Amino acid sequence: MSEHPTKSRHSAPAEHAEHAEHVEHTSHSHYPTLERHCDVAVIGGSAAGLAAALQLSRQRRGVVVVDDGTPRNAPAAHMHGYLGHEGAAPGDLTKIGREEVRTYGGEVLSGRVVGVHPRDDGRFRLDLTGGHTLVARRVLVATGLSDELPSIDGIAEQWGRGVINCPFCHGFEVRDQRLVQIVTHPLGLHPTPLFRHLTDRLTVVLHDSAGLDGGVVEALAASGVTVERGEAGRVLTGPDGEVSGVELADGRVLEADAVVVGPRFRARAEALAGAGLTATPHPSGAGDVLAVDPRGETAVPGIYAAGNVTDPSLQVLPSAAQGSQVGAMIAFSLAEEDLRAAARRSGEEADWDHRYAGPDRAWSGNPNGTLVREVTALAPGRALDVGTGEGADALWLAEHGWKVTATDISGNALARVRAEAERRGLTVDLVRGDANDPAPFGTETFDLVSLQYGSFKRTPDQRGLRSLLAAVAPGGTLLVVHHDVTPLREPVDVAAQTRMYDPEAFIGIDEIAAALTADPGTWHVETHETRERPPGAASTHHVSDVVLRATRRAL
Repeated sequence: MSEHPTKSRHSAPAEHAEHAEHVEHTSHSHYPTLERHCDVAVIGGSAAGLAAALQLSRQRRGVVVVDDGTPRNAPAAHMHGYLGHEGAAPGDLTKIGREEVRTYGGEVLSGRVVGVHPRDDGRFRLDLTGGHTLVARRVLVATGLSDELPSIDGIAEQWGRGVINCPFCHGFEVRDQRLVQIVTHPLGLHPTPLFRHLTDRLTVVLHDSAGLDGGVVEALAASGVTVERGEAGRVLTGPDGEVSGVELADGRVLEADAVVVGPRFRARAEALAGAGLTATPHPSGAGDVLAVDPRGETAVPGIYAAGNVTDPSLQVLPSAAQGSQVGAMIAFSLAEEDLRAAARRSGEEADWDHRYAGPDRAWSGNPNGTLVREVTALAPGRALDVGTGEGADALWLAEHGWKVTATDISGNALARVRAEAERRGLTVDLVRGDANDPAPFGTETFDLVSLQYGSFKRTPDQRGLRSLLAAVAPGGTLLVVHHDVTPLREPVDVAAQTRMYDPEAFIGIDEIAAALTADPGTWHVETHETRERPPGAASTHHVSDVVLRATRRAL
């Protein structure tokens, strides 16, 4: 038996059914507690976080974004000022950004980070809802801000619709309309000259005049702006549900088509307390932010931040730009660290090596039942087991006369295969690497290529998929068996649970099937169906298999 330790790249190996703890439970009644490892954990999946994740995944770093689906601009129907995306819904930009990150193998998990803690080895432990853990070499905080609205009836209900705060985000849409601005703190007057330019029907209500610049107030009044000195009681709406005015504390009503309010703001930084990080007061006095240096790094080395959490004035476009820049700085940081260590580390390799590092073996020792059913009738020849895990399939094939090559990104997994093969007196050729390596399976082709419950990260050029198909010899068989991942696409309550795998970041069985059917001159698809899993594997979490079997037409 020989082992070829090829350099691992930026892609995950297959998950075998005997390793049930590697695949998230599809039942809503129970989720196994998992620990995953990556190069960079990004907390927050809006513009800044996704832009950073895109930069980093393009640098072949293992990137995991954890997002709880509560962006600051959630109430807004449209975003403005974003070149190339003017007027788009914020959710549309997020959807596109997630797709782009996943194209390069970055994962976006639905969940919530509840704590960040430094480890003795220089990495960070992120505690997630559901009891899961993420270990990362670097952390990027892109959680944004929470707006603290004034306690005035009607403001919260109309926030992001008839109640606005930013002349750049919403100003053009309310041009020439009746605007009532309610000022509740000194910074509130900052955008007033802009709104005055957008409409000549502006009224300013000094709800709280403490700390206001009297000269600015006088200049506004002198320029023709109506200034009311007194408290606002509530925001009124008409029969159509739209803003109709502001009722003052003295009972008078100011008619309005929209209301302007400047909220106070708080950095979403509570989860960083365990790392010794807290928000600092913003110079305006209107809230707090997370302080960073020019590279985007916080006071804790290895923890970075970008977007509104560092600067409340950033719209979506500059937030994305800052995220992209800070992502590049993190890439430099990792590369410089690797250079000093004379290493080319892979976050994916670290993730899988961790899973196979413990003393426990969560496998039945049995081959996957579908493999046995589909292969028994084939004449033994050369077999490639892609993502072999602890090797039950490879060992079964070797016992039944196949000349087997088994690949995996994890050296720990291959060590277990090697030990078990030696114990049984079997020969298995071991190759460390994955489908996205250059020539991952060498120049040899195989009579059987088996991908059991496995997947590999996406790349725009589909390198892994092309390598997988090219490994099948003329007349040979491709057998792909996968979990039915439909439940992994269902919503999850992020307050209680984090979805620990992102199937959209991996090449799926349907994409493999599509590539085969697109080339009928080369491939004959014999089976592509969902069926009940045969007995034998240790996993009880997934009861259905998606099975794809095809043959390459002989020359």
